[in-house]
Amino acid sequence: MTATLECQRTIQEEIAAVHSYVRAQHPAVERVAAALYDPATDLLKTFAESTDGGSPFAHYQTGLSATPSLRLLAESGRPRVVEDLLTLSDSPQEHTRLLIEKGYRSSYTIPLYDGGQLFGFLFFNSRQAGYFRPLTVQHLDIFARLLCLTMVQGFAQARVLESTLRMAVRLTHYRDPESKGHLERMAQCARLIARALAPVNDLSDEFVESVLRFAPMHDIGKIGIPDRILLKDGPLTPAEFEVMQSHVLKGVEIVDDFLAEMDGGGIGQRDLLRNVVLFHHEAIDGSGYPHGCRGSDIPLEGRIVMVADVFDALTSQRPYKAAWSVEDALRYMTARAGVQFDAECMAALAAHAKEAADLLARFTDPADVEQSHEGYSLDL
Repeated sequence: MTATLECQRTIQEEIAAVHSYVRAQHPAVERVAAALYDPATDLLKTFAESTDGGSPFAHYQTGLSATPSLRLLAESGRPRVVEDLLTLSDSPQEHTRLLIEKGYRSSYTIPLYDGGQLFGFLFFNSRQAGYFRPLTVQHLDIFARLLCLTMVQGFAQARVLESTLRMAVRLTHYRDPESKGHLERMAQCARLIARALAPVNDLSDEFVESVLRFAPMHDIGKIGIPDRILLKDGPLTPAEFEVMQSHVLKGVEIVDDFLAEMDGGGIGQRDLLRNVVLFHHEAIDGSGYPHGCRGSDIPLEGRIVMVADVFDALTSQRPYKAAWSVEDALRYMTARAGVQFDAECMAALAAHAKEAADLLARFTDPADVEQSHEGYSLDL
């Protein structure tokens, strides 16, 4: 297989491929899974797995600080074998209980590092107690190192692309009067919506995390909008608004150019990145731009980012408006569900209103918040 084809495989596909090799020699290894660690939120999140008999859990997250056993593994840098998970049946950790309920009896867990920094864990599980003997572990370490190397290289290449694109986004936001925490907040809210929709829409953890990674790039094309329009103090004329709308297609051009230069950047979900940029201003009733797409013709990631972007815009302090309350913003947007906003995305956001409010508070400078309500004309 060529390097180009390998770089186009997602982490999920890499894990599935490695699992098939492992099963050929160790049939009792019924599960291989990877979880990612986000130091910004201290969350350890399921990301990709290959299982025999169904996933014990998906779209699961927990604080690393609230998981003493994994925290100790991370601090020690050493792998761990649990010969019989039933000895941990009294553990308060939900992931341990779910593994046991699925019939798993033993595990081999390896912390993963990049440049000395923890970025996740790799898990091997078997339904046989005591399966991970020294010789088995020694053999599995070869596959573990391969997966770790693949993930580190893949994420490293992806980070080069993302860092370059994010720098362009930041340059735009130095010019754009949006609040400084907007990108992080709307990305976290987009992930919240994607995670809520995942079980019903059969979305992978990799999809959910890719929404988080790529949502901040939605407005990258604004770097090509002249200051006289981007920074105009007052309403735009129809001609100026047409120029402002062009940021979507400019953004797609930028993303396509970077992907071509980097041969895809070694990242999965490249179409998702492109769709976030292209569809984040499309409305359900076809009144959006640039193509006036309707309903399900708008990719789900575009509908998610549209909702998250507007929600943060409404609840944020801006030079031209005070911040709306979460309740007022949800009331305003819910009234437009099925017309401007995707109804399923809006229902997911409303159902997790408290979590959304917590995210807004966590990623907002208190000095920037003013919960007084002023009228806000929302122009697509």
